[in-house]
Amino acid sequence: MKNFTFIIIVAFWCNLSFAFQQDDAEDLQIANEKIQQLLNDAEVSVNTLDFDNAIEQLNSSLELSKSIDDKRFIALSSSILAKLYYIRHEFSKAITELNRAISIQREIGDEKGLAYSYVNFAKIFMAQDNKIRADRYLNLAEELYLKLDDQEYLGIVSLNRAIVISRTQGDMNEALSLLQKAKNQLADSKNMYEISRLYYYTARVHISLENYELAKENCKKVLEIAQAQNFGGMIMSTYRQLSKIYEATGDYETSLEYLQKSYARNDSIIAMNKEVLAEQANAKYGVDALQSSLNELSIQNAEQESKLKVNKLTTILSVALITILSLLTLSLYKNNNLRARANELLQKKNTELTKAKENAEKASLAKAQFLSTITHELRTPLYAVTGLTHLLLEESPTENQKEHLNSLKFSGEYLLSLINNILDLNKLEANKVEIMEASFDLKKRISDVLVALKNSADEKNTKIHFNYDDTIPEELKGDPLKISQILINLIGNSIKFTEDGDIWINVSKNSREGNNVLLDFEIKDNGEGISKEKQKAIFENFTQGSTQINRKFGGTGLGLSIVKNLLSLLGSEINLESDLGKGSTFTFQLKFEAKEVDNSINNTPTKAAEPVENKLEGKNILIVEDNKINQMITRKILEKHGVKCEVADNGTIAVEKTQEKEYDLILMDIHMPGISGIEATKEIRKFNSEIPIIALTAVTLDDNLDEFYLNGFSDIIPKPYKTEEFFLKINRQLAFKKSTV
Repeated sequence: MKNFTFIIIVAFWCNLSFAFQQDDAEDLQIANEKIQQLLNDAEVSVNTLDFDNAIEQLNSSLELSKSIDDKRFIALSSSILAKLYYIRHEFSKAITELNRAISIQREIGDEKGLAYSYVNFAKIFMAQDNKIRADRYLNLAEELYLKLDDQEYLGIVSLNRAIVISRTQGDMNEALSLLQKAKNQLADSKNMYEISRLYYYTARVHISLENYELAKENCKKVLEIAQAQNFGGMIMSTYRQLSKIYEATGDYETSLEYLQKSYARNDSIIAMNKEVLAEQANAKYGVDALQSSLNELSIQNAEQESKLKVNKLTTILSVALITILSLLTLSLYKNNNLRARANELLQKKNTELTKAKENAEKASLAKAQFLSTITHELRTPLYAVTGLTHLLLEESPTENQKEHLNSLKFSGEYLLSLINNILDLNKLEANKVEIMEASFDLKKRISDVLVALKNSADEKNTKIHFNYDDTIPEELKGDPLKISQILINLIGNSIKFTEDGDIWINVSKNSREGNNVLLDFEIKDNGEGISKEKQKAIFENFTQGSTQINRKFGGTGLGLSIVKNLLSLLGSEINLESDLGKGSTFTFQLKFEAKEVDNSINNTPTKAAEPVENKLEGKNILIVEDNKINQMITRKILEKHGVKCEVADNGTIAVEKTQEKEYDLILMDIHMPGISGIEATKEIRKFNSEIPIIALTAVTLDDNLDEFYLNGFSDIIPKPYKTEEFFLKINRQLAFKKSTV
């Protein structure tokens, strides 16, 4: 019986011991799982910069690890705490925690934990720009991860190797290759923080390589992950990186927006961690411990308790004041940085605008030089056209030939005017074109315009009706060439847009005061017409009614713009009335001076104008011209008036001939091989100050005509010239020479 009882007791204790062992194993498993979860949560909190929760979770895991004496978890807690200190740039504290973790991990042979600590050590040395020590710890970590065949953490090692290169401005292509390798190794990883770092540093390398579009794409991927996982530090850094990208590409406004977002995120991180600052202050000054001491001492000495309370309050207030001042200083620093960055961006924008202005000025100068060159090149052959036309008109042509030659002469004059206006359009709009005053017959001038445009009208099967007020004085004083150009543009415009229709040109006298006559001009057609919305824009440069009109009728769109500018120059303006499909009517007014005096106003007989005396007969004139055709034309024109001509092909020959022989006048071209006409004139003036020298030039004359006169020229005749002006200026100089002899 006793033996049976003993057996029962032994069996009971065995079962009870087994039950306790089973409960202990289950409790240990639960504790391990809880610690692992706390460490995982702590690492997430560190990555999201939620230091308050991270510290609480790490403290809990550390206490629990110590309670079950699990050295692996104790070391891992220290390693994660080191990561927290590293992110906050408290490197000495981070190194202390890592040394503690590594010591334990080496003792217990925790290779995976040891490798993790080595990676964290490498990050600290990267932050301190110590490439050698960072590479050393990455090598140690890589050896362990290769041994463990851990592809995920091998990818993290590759990523950190690329970061070392990018931070030390090494070979960026090598860094890009390592980042691609890390991307492949992290393909199956769920560690979103390291993946976000992968895209962040890929963007950073692309910025260094000036691949800005690829950098933007990687930044967007970072933000997708960081915003989803609430990685505040990563969001802040990525905003700053995007600011740099947009600054580098010249988009300063967007750059400033991302910079502001970066600072705003920085503020939110500071606000989120105020409690951590308070907790650190509490730990540093021992406020809770002090309260406990005060409670104990209050029983012994009330006065001492009062003093300690005051000390406690002072300490808390001091800590609060220091915290507030620190935050205020940080805010001011941030605002100053933002203002400085904004000023820097504005300065860059101003520099960019200054460069654009300089480039525009260079382009404008290049355009002016081109126009000066092309003017000479266009006027030289046009001189041959007008000169030969003049010679043919003096060869007694038939009436039919004479009509054609007159049209050719008129068209040549118009073409010259058109070239001048196109090449000097800016000058025309600036009202710098000079108005020429001359007497002319307005009715004949308009008739010549209609003769020149007759063929164009016939091709369109369009009839032109000309109504002219007979009370208008026969001879008017004004600028006939500009009047012709205005009418040719307006009538030509009507012909272009009128087919199988009619055009009316009506000129009537509006009023007369003394010798001043105000005339009304009307050009009316029943052609295409212009829509209401296009009527204001039609007078702008290179503008037509529509793209369909441009395709159908062609043209530069300059005609009406030139008309508007010319009328403005003459003190008038153009008016338009038009309906689409019904036609257009252009009207304007011009004031002229009447050369004859109407008998109804003044019955005093007018004295006939004395003809200009022809002083060319028997004169010796030297023609200095390098163009053979121009030589021939000028010579024949002069010889028909009894002039004895000699020709010099360049300025050097002209100087020699003038030294050897006496001439009555010299016609000097400006642009010639060898010395120019201006240099030749200066040389001649050294030994002959009396002989008239007229500049016969195809260059565009600007406002500083004084340069020609200061260099010794007596007068200037621009080519191609009107023969009346040509002979008038030559006779004037010959008459002046005779009067001074």
